[in-house]
Amino acid sequence: MNLVARTKAILMTPKQEWPVIDAEPLNVRELLLGYVLPLAAIGPIARFIGVSVFGVGGIFRVPVGTALSQAILAFVLAVISVFVLAWVINALAPQFGATQDMNQAIKLSAYSATAGWVAGIFYLIPALWILAIIGGLYSLYLFWVGLPVLMKVPADKAVAYVVVIVVATIVFYWITAFIAGRMMYM
Repeated sequence: MNLVARTKAILMTPKQEWPVIDAEPLNVRELLLGYVLPLAAIGPIARFIGVSVFGVGGIFRVPVGTALSQAILAFVLAVISVFVLAWVINALAPQFGATQDMNQAIKLSAYSATAGWVAGIFYLIPALWILAIIGGLYSLYLFWVGLPVLMKVPADKAVAYVVVIVVATIVFYWITAFIAGRMMYM
């Protein structure tokens, strides 16, 4: 798997790329080291530089130690979230007539996050953070397109499955944000 080629393909031609991903065997180590870790690091590194060099709102700069701990925490949570989301996708599959397959769920979770991770580069300049959010929304589209291909969900249940996964993901992020916030101020 070539990182640049896969990233470009999933972002530019997701409808053609998901069947390719579907047919590939999963090597979790290769996916994690060659794809997830490099892409998941973009946002935290960019945000670290952005808040510690340019500052937040042009008003104040975050101290380097604080920005670094936030970046490390964001990176770790991004990696963990791939596996938590995959577990949720797989656990809910039978309720929506989808095929329960953890390998496919991991691939779906990892590759659908691509747009949000790549758009994390916009965290370099705090005024452009909205573009990172738009990248996250495009990741939802990637998830939408990939779900029926990888999890074999029937078309009539796909919308409900996506909505439940999105709600579960939002709840997960709220919980982790709360825990992370508490950890930052201990």
